[in-house]
Amino acid sequence: MGSVFQITCDGAFFNRCLDCFLGKAAYISNIQDNLAALETELGRLIAAKNDVMMMVVNAERQQMKRLGQVEWWVSRVDAVKIEADELIRDGSQEIDKLCVGGYCSKNCTSSYKFGKQVAKKLRDVETLIAEGVFEAVAIEVVPERAPEPVADERPTERTVVGLQSQLEQVWRCLAEESAGIIGLYGMGGVGKTTLLTHINNKFLESPTNFDCVIWVVVSKDLRLEKIQENIGKKIGLVDDSWKSKSVEEKALDIFRSLREKRIVLLLDDIWERVDLTKVGVPLPGPQNTTSKVVFTTRLIDVCGSMEADRKFKVACLSEKDAWELFRKKVGEETLGSHHDIVELAQTVAKECGGLPLALITIGRAMAFKKTAEEWSHAIDVLRTSASEFAGLGKEVYPLLKFSYDSLQNETIRSCFLYCCLYPEDYGILKWDLIDCWIGEGFLEESDRFSAENQGYYIVGTLVHACLLEELEDDKVKMHDVIRDMALWITSEIEKEKRNFLVRAGAGLKEEPAVKEWENVRRLSLMQNHFKTLSEVPSCPHLHTLFLASNDNLRMITDGFFQFMPSLKVLKMSNCVDWPVSKLPLAMSKLGSLQLLDISHTSIEELPEELKLLVNLKCLNLRWTFELNKIPWQLISKFSRLRVLRMFATGFARFDEASEDSVLFGGGEVLVQELVGLKYLEVLELTLGCHHALQIFLSSNKLKSCIRSLLLQLAGDTMSIIDATAFADLKHLNELWSDRAKELEELKIDCKEIVQKRREPFVFRSLHRVTIHSCQKLKDLTFLVFAPNLKSLDLDRCDAMEEIISVGKFAETPEMMGHISPFENLQMLDLEDLPHLKSIFWKPLPFTHLKEISVGYCRNLKKLPLDSNSAKERKFVIRGEEDCIVFSP
Repeated sequence: MGSVFQITCDGAFFNRCLDCFLGKAAYISNIQDNLAALETELGRLIAAKNDVMMMVVNAERQQMKRLGQVEWWVSRVDAVKIEADELIRDGSQEIDKLCVGGYCSKNCTSSYKFGKQVAKKLRDVETLIAEGVFEAVAIEVVPERAPEPVADERPTERTVVGLQSQLEQVWRCLAEESAGIIGLYGMGGVGKTTLLTHINNKFLESPTNFDCVIWVVVSKDLRLEKIQENIGKKIGLVDDSWKSKSVEEKALDIFRSLREKRIVLLLDDIWERVDLTKVGVPLPGPQNTTSKVVFTTRLIDVCGSMEADRKFKVACLSEKDAWELFRKKVGEETLGSHHDIVELAQTVAKECGGLPLALITIGRAMAFKKTAEEWSHAIDVLRTSASEFAGLGKEVYPLLKFSYDSLQNETIRSCFLYCCLYPEDYGILKWDLIDCWIGEGFLEESDRFSAENQGYYIVGTLVHACLLEELEDDKVKMHDVIRDMALWITSEIEKEKRNFLVRAGAGLKEEPAVKEWENVRRLSLMQNHFKTLSEVPSCPHLHTLFLASNDNLRMITDGFFQFMPSLKVLKMSNCVDWPVSKLPLAMSKLGSLQLLDISHTSIEELPEELKLLVNLKCLNLRWTFELNKIPWQLISKFSRLRVLRMFATGFARFDEASEDSVLFGGGEVLVQELVGLKYLEVLELTLGCHHALQIFLSSNKLKSCIRSLLLQLAGDTMSIIDATAFADLKHLNELWSDRAKELEELKIDCKEIVQKRREPFVFRSLHRVTIHSCQKLKDLTFLVFAPNLKSLDLDRCDAMEEIISVGKFAETPEMMGHISPFENLQMLDLEDLPHLKSIFWKPLPFTHLKEISVGYCRNLKKLPLDSNSAKERKFVIRGEEDCIVFSP
């Protein structure tokens, strides 16, 4: 008997099984048709993809952005193609497995899986084809413009020699909310535009939060329409209709477009204030901390008128950086072509004074000069006639001349050109320069103080225009290239006027031929090496003659000044070794002379014939320390004299003055003559006795004039001088006391000053105090009432124990906690003060201190300094390290 296996099922279950079987069988039976359809549809899909990509390329050429969904569709097409190609490639093998007319397979499982993959891939291809039509429409209908770069890259050299640190400074400043407007100022050719260009390009390299960087070149011809057009182009406003709008309408359009954006506006080469509101630029400020304005200018005053939050001076390169830039322009091939060229090239580079424009221009000109002779010649040309050097007269000086042309008026331009009479790198005293300007007639002299104020204003204008450089000790100087530019102006632009002949610092060993001088108005022979002036020139138009700083000069012929009827300014100063005892007698022929400067010379006597200088208004005898003979009634004959500078006059020979000299007896006769000078306004004086000082202090006229006072009281027995009496010297700038052997006290009544004067700071103008060899002087307490003191020099004062005496304030304890002397002190020099123990009884801030020098002060163990004294800046302390410590 056999077993019987029986399955019982209902009709529904049977039908489901049949459908499943037939469905799977369909995957097998349709393999061949589905493969053919897959290959056909895949071709259609690739064609659709190519059409879409062509549209994408065309759109991107129009600065449109590819939509993200298009990008996704293309990536899916690429993936499906790879998979479909593989199925089509394997299809022939699967077809070979089919049997029973294609309805069955030798390997049903394998054929089923393959057929199912083909059917699915066919559906995927058909789906992508349908989506492709949508994408083709989408890219035409919904374009998205690609974002423009935040800044337009500007061409420049990749390296910024010497500017990298400033580039980083300004870049950091752009991140500060408080710095909305930033000014970059400096002389022409120094690299301001280069720095601004690198700032512009840095926005392309570094990620920032700014939406737009706009570059505008402003230049001297300021036109708001031009600025608006540059901004409009950058932000897409400019079209034919916009161009026809008014400035006000354009400003509104710009404002509406920019007010919600974070912008950086770069303005290059500003010469005056640009009213950003009228342009339409939203002003950076508390309500707009995300936008910035950075501008370049040659005029520091523009930084003020633009209300710059921060300003950076773009200075000339250091000697090291200047050499690096010059070396780069010349090239290593040339520098290595001769063993002497490197040293000569360094000399040439120094002649450029660190000015990048000059370094680049001269470096390129010398790039293929490969002999030492060519380089030596270049040095000679640069030192004697720089305008003839290749490129300087055509490229450098005309660019720098814009600064000269922009000066406000002809007076300021004349004052600027006058400065080229001084040698290269010469430190020009401001007041001395102003004396010359007044003597020449550039400034009105109806009121001396007004004329001086005007002079200081002009000096400031030239400094702010970067045409003069400010030095310490109230001096200025001309940059070498600026001076060469000024000489170029006088020789090329004004050569028909024959205004200038400048041989200052030319190294002349022989006196120049006087034939050259005949028609000039201003002649400078400063700082040369000739020994004589033996010819007699005829110079009918000469106004200014500079013979100063000629240490080798031994003889001036008597008739030298005979034919100079128009001469107004004569400077013969700083000829310290000049051995003659008298001035040439023909100087008495200088009837038009208004300024005579023989300061810092070894002259011993003023000839009586000088009384014929009836128009003399300024006489400078500073530091003529050998002068002991000034005839009676000579000074009083200068009835128009406004300025008399006799600081340290006769300093070394007071005791030798003869009875017929006004210096005899310590200067009493001199003071009496000075009282009679009706127009005297500026006085510097040296007195040799206390009685002469008393006569001086009894004259309100002289007290109102005094600027500098030197007391040389070696033979005087006075032990106390009432310093309170100096309180009436409103313009006293400098006080010097020397060899007052018996002087014990410069008395000051603190209680009287506090009680009787509304303002206790009574010596407001006093800037410099020097006390030498006053061996019994104990203190200088009166200096607490000199708030603007800048320099204090003490030497060989054996009895001095404290500079400011705490004991003298015992009667006014209310002042003890309020006084803070030396707030403006810059230089403190203490030398050979064996008993000095204290400068002040508590630490002081010393907010402007630059240097303290201490020597042979063995009892001075503490300086009045604390941790805050050098908090904001550095200063130098010179002295014996084992003797001085900071106060706690």
